Amino acid sequence: MRFIFLLLILLAFPVAEIWILAELAARYGWLVLVYLVVVGILGWRLIQDERNLLMGRMMQTLQAGGTPVRAMFGSAKNLIAGVLLIIPGVVSDLIAVVLLLLPGGGKQPVAANDEEFVSRETIYSEYRGNAPAEQPTAGDVIEGEYRRED
Repeated sequence: MRFIFLLLILLAFPVAEIWILAELAARYGWLVLVYLVVVGILGWRLIQDERNLLMGRMMQTLQAGGTPVRAMFGSAKNLIAGVLLIIPGVVSDLIAVVLLLLPGGGKQPVAANDEEFVSRETIYSEYRGNAPAEQPTAGDVIEGEYRRED
């Protein structure tokens, strides 16, 4: 039953988008095309800006010793709204506006002591930068034959 309901929604969504666009185009003409282009550009710009903000938030969160999960989930809502704005149609634009009006997208970076998003297991990683590679120890050498061909 859920599958049929989901299938009906997925099929009804594009039909509703096309029908509403056709009605609006019949009523307002070229203004609908201008609207679609402007909203598409706004959606693309929203995605670009949110991508840049996400990278900054993630770096700030990592420098504070936190986990970047909250920054990623906060930006996901705005990225989905941007994609919905790019899709031509009024229904998808309304859903995008609702997503943008929902609170919770601009949270500050989380410190490592925030128990809501920090898991029980901590993974430590050591960044070596441009440090030279370590020399192999005796246990790292693999025996084999070598033949040079010129």
